[in-house]
Amino acid sequence: MCGRFAATRRPEDLIEPFGVERWEPEETLAPDWNVAPTKEVHVILDRPLKDAPSPRPVRQLRVLRWGLVPSWAQNPDGAARMINARSETVAEKPSFRRPFAQRRCIIPADGYYEWVTAHDERQLEVEGKKKRARKQPYFVRPCDGSVFAMAGIYEFWRDRTLPDEHPLAWWATCSVITLEAETGPLGGAPADGPRSLSEIHPRMPLMLTPDRWDAWLDPARTDPDELQGLLAPPPGGLLRAHPVSTAVSNVRNNGPEMLDELAAPEESTLF
Repeated sequence: MCGRFAATRRPEDLIEPFGVERWEPEETLAPDWNVAPTKEVHVILDRPLKDAPSPRPVRQLRVLRWGLVPSWAQNPDGAARMINARSETVAEKPSFRRPFAQRRCIIPADGYYEWVTAHDERQLEVEGKKKRARKQPYFVRPCDGSVFAMAGIYEFWRDRTLPDEHPLAWWATCSVITLEAETGPLGGAPADGPRSLSEIHPRMPLMLTPDRWDAWLDPARTDPDELQGLLAPPPGGLLRAHPVSTAVSNVRNNGPEMLDELAAPEESTLF
């Protein structure tokens, strides 16, 4: 899954790599080392500009809220539960199938966090002890330090309790596509840590390599068979993982130190 990630790149750093044609400087978000569900995030999308003379899609950098609210929802209360969409069912689930067919986006990140329960703490759970399991967080990022382009979908929701002219009348929200975690070796991993992403968690965000960005964002691609091909996993060995401070587990903690690599996990031996 993807329940937390880091997004610290400035819009100026995303424009050239993604070929962004339009963005609003007043919508710039501050760097965030601990992005949690329902926060606002930068996304890349291809969409015609409102009231533009040409209907052609324009690549834009936009600010959306993380946690998709279906267009038909009565209220946005379930947004925090809609942060991920499984690649295996995204084309079928009522909440996701229409956005997947028509409104795909890229959510740029430095990488994402995932938690592993320490071996000794996990044993307490097995034995039925009441002590709450403590989990060691890992940060997963591209080995080369490039942007982690997470595949996403987005949707618009109208708050019918507000008048049309109200600034919050429309919500723009998104979800991260996830798939089964890689079982092959990581491109970089601590000597005493997990050797693959699947040893950290059974799910991972779908990372799009640059050669797939245009196809993913193209709103003209709506053929179901072609869309399924876009959900293919990336080549193996592109990612590395390292342990980080358990401070990241508290959403109130936010700063560059969240990404600092630990020499060893804070908890007892994991593997």
